[in-house]
Amino acid sequence: MPAPRWVAKFNKAALNKVTRFVAPWAPGWAVVIHRGRKSGRVFRTPLWAFRRGDGYVIALTYGPSTDWVRNVIAAGGCQIQSRGRHYELVNPQVYRDDSAEDMPAFIRFMLTRVIKAPEFLRLDIASAAA
Repeated sequence: MPAPRWVAKFNKAALNKVTRFVAPWAPGWAVVIHRGRKSGRVFRTPLWAFRRGDGYVIALTYGPSTDWVRNVIAAGGCQIQSRGRHYELVNPQVYRDDSAEDMPAFIRFMLTRVIKAPEFLRLDIASAAA
């Protein structure tokens, strides 16, 4: 089961305001830039994201029904800022992996033993810019 909604609300109100400054360049973090499917507004969501081959894998700590995930899927992709670079991502695919194989050891432990969030979003890199 993904993290409870109260944790998501706390993170959105407090923690995200801090991590949004660290996430664009810190290892294991990224900022997903997506457009609201109803409002058309641009949102910036800091989260755990890891480069895997020719794409990125994002841990869905609150599950696949969060607004940002639904926005990315509806748009067919998003932009991401990671380690000081900017990427255009396409082909979003939600998948389940109970072992969190694509994640580093500590994140794998958190996702499989603590949070119990086995779902991920995989996106392919369409282009990159410095």
